[in-house]
Amino acid sequence: MKNVTLNNGVAMPIIGFGVYQIEPSEAQRAVEDALEVGYRLIDTAAAYSNEEGVGAAIAKCGIKREELFVTTKLWVQDYGYENALKAFDVSMKKLGLDYLDLYLMHKPYGDYYGAWRALEKLYKEGRIRAIGVTSFWNERLADLMNCNEVAPAVNQIETNVWRQQRAASEFMAKHGVCHQAWAPFAEGKNDVFNEPTLQALAGKYGKTTAQIMLRWLIQRGISVIPKTTHKERMIQNLDVFDFELAEEEVNSTIPALDLGKSLIYDEMDPEIAFFIGSLKIHD
Repeated sequence: MKNVTLNNGVAMPIIGFGVYQIEPSEAQRAVEDALEVGYRLIDTAAAYSNEEGVGAAIAKCGIKREELFVTTKLWVQDYGYENALKAFDVSMKKLGLDYLDLYLMHKPYGDYYGAWRALEKLYKEGRIRAIGVTSFWNERLADLMNCNEVAPAVNQIETNVWRQQRAASEFMAKHGVCHQAWAPFAEGKNDVFNEPTLQALAGKYGKTTAQIMLRWLIQRGISVIPKTTHKERMIQNLDVFDFELAEEEVNSTIPALDLGKSLIYDEMDPEIAFFIGSLKIHD
């Protein structure tokens, strides 16, 4: 497994297993399968309601804790200094862990400054190996970095062939923040798995269109966390290190597919901000 080195020296697998939209009843089995076939980075979140299943799989797998890289996320409802500290303890109890590898603020809304100060405290205490954010666009990421002591190690943003995030990726590279892609398959939007350009590349390299998309992101230096509940696809999604796309394919052919917008939801839309800011995941 190839690693990326975060801005604090922590090594993180460049490819991990995401559990977004995996039902709590399926989470343990899916994570057990992922760990069995070779994943070592597991990405969950309080808002996914499946931390307990992830924790149960980790407890059962028999893999040394130091060989695993576990990420979870703080939801907007629990932003603010004291709330964040409490929410972290809740997540750790559900996961059954003594420390966390990466803790992310899930969205750039609400009192994320208070929450970030809590994450800094937990990081300095050694309870978290690295801290970061999710879905922070460049301006908010710059502001957060400018006004706090610890810079985010990771920014997890929607990145796929329809929304390629070139400007965001360049900004993060310049400032030492690891770009991690959520929705690397665009949640299947626009029939992405049957897109003709990707199909042609898949035929050329003897790979699936999913593998072409993951390889393209990895060659850009972007970490990926694909999700699937099918074991055979878990294996396929890991099998992306035995070929390399040509420079023209990475920088010209696939970039021609960029729509420059999300087909999932627009986080710059005020109505989306209202919805996310008011979404409760617990009483």
